[in-house]
Amino acid sequence: MRHVLSLAALVLLAGSTAASAVDGTCARDLLVAQSSQRVAIDRLDALGDSEADRCRGWRQHVDTMRRAATVYGRCLTGQERADRLAQVQSSEREFGELLRTRCRGR
Repeated sequence: MRHVLSLAALVLLAGSTAASAVDGTCARDLLVAQSSQRVAIDRLDALGDSEADRCRGWRQHVDTMRRAATVYGRCLTGQERADRLAQVQSSEREFGELLRTRCRGR
């Protein structure tokens, strides 16, 4: 299952291109958001086999996707904004569902 989740997470980075910044901080924030996504994907690959490890990793992944969505919503425009938001929000929903169904109280 780990490889399927990692593959799905890699889709988030597909088509990653330099985005236009709305203000001076957006260029930096976009780079940080993209870097955080890559780290989150690497973390998914390195999750331990225990349910507690997986739940902790999934929780971190959801948090990262939420932060990235905030940046993409603020700093991108047009189709790129729509595409990036759809990607991170989809991943957030997918891993959020895993947390709800498999990580009750962990």
